[in-house]
Amino acid sequence: MARAPFRHRGRPRPGPHPRPAAGRRGRERGGRALHLSARARLLATGGNRKTDANDARHVAQVALFRHDLRAVEPEDQTTILRLLTERHDDLVHERTRVLNRLHAVLRDLLPCGVPTGLSADKAAVAMKGIRPVTATDACRRDIARDLLADLRRLDRQVKDSEAEMRDALAVTRTGLTTLPGLGTVLAAKVIGHVGDVSRFPTEHHFASYTGSAPLDASSGNNVRHRLNTGGNRALNSVLHIIAVCQVRDGGRGQEYYLRKIAEGKTPAEARRALKRRLSNVVYRIMKRDQRNHLARAA
Repeated sequence: MARAPFRHRGRPRPGPHPRPAAGRRGRERGGRALHLSARARLLATGGNRKTDANDARHVAQVALFRHDLRAVEPEDQTTILRLLTERHDDLVHERTRVLNRLHAVLRDLLPCGVPTGLSADKAAVAMKGIRPVTATDACRRDIARDLLADLRRLDRQVKDSEAEMRDALAVTRTGLTTLPGLGTVLAAKVIGHVGDVSRFPTEHHFASYTGSAPLDASSGNNVRHRLNTGGNRALNSVLHIIAVCQVRDGGRGQEYYLRKIAEGKTPAEARRALKRRLSNVVYRIMKRDQRNHLARAA
């Protein structure tokens, strides 16, 4: 007789667990200290027994003996830029959702649907010819009108958000926008996520933070590297967008990309090499901005 499968009672089934969502800047700053304090507790007690008293003692020990932890600083213009970029991202995502929903409703209302590249003005023109025959179509038309109103409102909010972001970025007097492919929104996102660039001793530390530096996976005489899927994914996305724009629009970025292709790299590998180079460029621009700011303050 076949045995019944073993059940894990009182415990979750083994297998991959979802990774926790990324936190805000306050948790980002304290995440490393909390991780180190957990390691200190494990090594000190031989287990991972967690109490408030143990937590306080081990956090103090880590802070006392580790001098490379990032100090918590007062919020400044970089925090404002991060808040504005997060708000802008939320508005853009909501606009995309409303636009997709409106496209689906118009597809059911119009015999041929509507083409891609839909906007509020194009949707308004398409809706002028709608003459509902049934009560169901009348309901769809009313929903489409509500979605169109939401879309126009979100368009105004996105435009106002970009204007506010442009004013906040002008206060920093950054030179990031001189880099091809790096506009106002992306520059604000870079400054908002990086904060004080002096916390990165070298461009290599900065590249590791952005996830553009490959990870060493060498073993013995076998020297190899693998793709870095960690780091700050928001900054990694910014570097990816800049790389794609430079490859498309020509210039030094495209020349570097084509040179890597000629060396035998795949398009994805050449693009990652360009992202690594762009990480160095962004770091140097931010260091220059910091020196200029200190010179003006003196």
